[in-house]
Amino acid sequence: MLRFPTTRSSSSVAGTITSVIRSCYIGYIFFLGIMLAKLIILHSGLHAPNIDMNRQDKLIAVGSVMLLSFWTLWLPRRGQTIALISLNLLLTLVIYADIVYYRYFQDFITVPVLFQAGQMDALGGSIFALLRPTDLYLFVDWILLIAFGIGIGLYRRYFRTYSSNTTFSTHGQSHYYARTSHFRPSSRLMRVLKRSANGVVALVLGCILTFGPIHSYATTWAKGLFTGNWWSLAMYNVTGLIGFHGYDIYLYAKDHLGPQPELSQKEASSMKLWFNEHNAEQSTLNDSFGKYSGSNIVVIQAEAFMNFVVGRSINGQEVTPNLNSLIKENTYFSNYYHQTSQGRTSDADFASNGSLYPLVSGSIFVRYPDHQFDTLPAILKSKGYSTNAFHAYEGSFWNRQIMYKAIGYDRFYSKKDYKIDEPLGWSLGDKSFLRQSLNIMDTAESIQKPFYSFLTTLSSHHPYSLPADKQGLDTGEFKGTIFGDYLQAVHYTDEALGELVSDMKQRGLWDNTILAFYGDHDNSIQETSYYEQFLGKSLNKLDMHQIMHQVPLLIHLPGTNSSVVDSNPAGQLDLTPSLLHLLGISQDPYYLMGNNLFSGRERLVTLRTGAFADAKRSYLPSENGQFDSGTCYSLDSRETIDVAGCSTGFETSKQRLQISDDIMKYDGIKMLRKEESAP
Repeated sequence: MLRFPTTRSSSSVAGTITSVIRSCYIGYIFFLGIMLAKLIILHSGLHAPNIDMNRQDKLIAVGSVMLLSFWTLWLPRRGQTIALISLNLLLTLVIYADIVYYRYFQDFITVPVLFQAGQMDALGGSIFALLRPTDLYLFVDWILLIAFGIGIGLYRRYFRTYSSNTTFSTHGQSHYYARTSHFRPSSRLMRVLKRSANGVVALVLGCILTFGPIHSYATTWAKGLFTGNWWSLAMYNVTGLIGFHGYDIYLYAKDHLGPQPELSQKEASSMKLWFNEHNAEQSTLNDSFGKYSGSNIVVIQAEAFMNFVVGRSINGQEVTPNLNSLIKENTYFSNYYHQTSQGRTSDADFASNGSLYPLVSGSIFVRYPDHQFDTLPAILKSKGYSTNAFHAYEGSFWNRQIMYKAIGYDRFYSKKDYKIDEPLGWSLGDKSFLRQSLNIMDTAESIQKPFYSFLTTLSSHHPYSLPADKQGLDTGEFKGTIFGDYLQAVHYTDEALGELVSDMKQRGLWDNTILAFYGDHDNSIQETSYYEQFLGKSLNKLDMHQIMHQVPLLIHLPGTNSSVVDSNPAGQLDLTPSLLHLLGISQDPYYLMGNNLFSGRERLVTLRTGAFADAKRSYLPSENGQFDSGTCYSLDSRETIDVAGCSTGFETSKQRLQISDDIMKYDGIKMLRKEESAP
């Protein structure tokens, strides 16, 4: 027989390399390293103040991955390889989805958000605009793995072809297998025991690496984070991304799969007392109370319409000329905050009509459409108003079809009720939308009694790509950027507003209608350089916070033509109590958390993150969720002051958020009403 030592040597080397690659230790450690690198990439992409992950953060990241993957060590080598590749793919997709979601929402994906996944189709353009070339770093290992797989395949194909033409000596092999065959069962058992031990060690080590640092955080600077209302970024900074998703799943399962929690008598009494005191404080019987009783009300919620553009010009053109003109004759709140969270447009809708805070996770419209709330349409309907909602998009989006019926609208006019004669962006252009909506309002049926109309615009939605024939603004240096596109979009919506007001005046509706116009949320453009360039000045953290959280609120009061600019802080929760005040409807019987903007009292505005502003101070929370780590600003000097100066506002804000969360969690208003009706 012919022998080929060199060939056998090549085979031996190849086998050794393959054995090392397939080693459970090498492969598993390589997997942990790759996933840690991807979690570091995600962290750096958040642009949080503390960019670098410290040593404990990295231990939590590695430990979390081990808790997800320890079981793979129980599998045979081939099974383990397939499992690790599958986990790599799954975690990479989760990380990438979180990165893209965070760029738009400044938040992470949660279980309730996944139940809204059907809406993702409509966000296609926005999602595409959020992708970055640097995202490819997350997939480098996959490119290398594919290349390696192709190389191995070619090598094996070559080796099989070569060996088929070569005869090797098998002398002694049969004797070897005969000699060792009786040891096979024992060897197999040892391998199983070894794999089991490896898995258990990985599980124990994963628990130590994960829960050790988390416990340290939770008992020091993050104390109370797991028991109170929490902010997603604060939770992430304690648990890491995988821990954040694990805790989110735990909370969802606790709320939906186990016994439903009930509001204790003590909590109910405390909640009732808070509302009694709040209503007494806000129910001011001044000259404006009931002054506009019986007036129609039209509320326009404008998509991503922010306050920083108001009164500004570019290349000699006003960005919002019609809104600027209206401000000169009406009431304008120049420090009006949107108070949205993950629900975005639906949060703005509910905060404005229901005067309660949004949820930390998901949308009230999707999670609690069957709960009882005191809302503006329901209250006005009980007072003899015709109540209708208008939005030229699919009725199922944000679960509006169900929610609008539940909160008291007589009818919801959705996309199917409009003629799409000005196709633009997602659906119908704002100009045609407002014109057709006004046609519906101004009918013999609706004018037999006062009406409340709630309109939600759409044309200025991210990514703000208007066709050339709709671009009426010379954006100059911003042309071709998403910021320039945004300016074009709000300019177009402003034109639509101007046409609506002109039409209302021609129809005789202007003088017996309260018109409120506000923005729903920010534009998701986070780059400070755009705003500095547009405004012509450098911006600090407080400046950017206000820019990203303030939207305009204009209220037209019938029969008035004088300009009133209210610079005290206000928020979307304040709209319903304020409109009820103008109509002469007391808020005493209702559970509303907002301020009455016409009471003349000082106001405190709280955001979902725990940030707040009053007339003198603004507090920005830290990503760790602890009060002492936050920043307190004087609004006069716009400089930082001792954080202790914000302690009272912080505690008040914390209490408000907790009460609102309890109402959502326990269907609190329904329970309080039962107590009221009980003998």
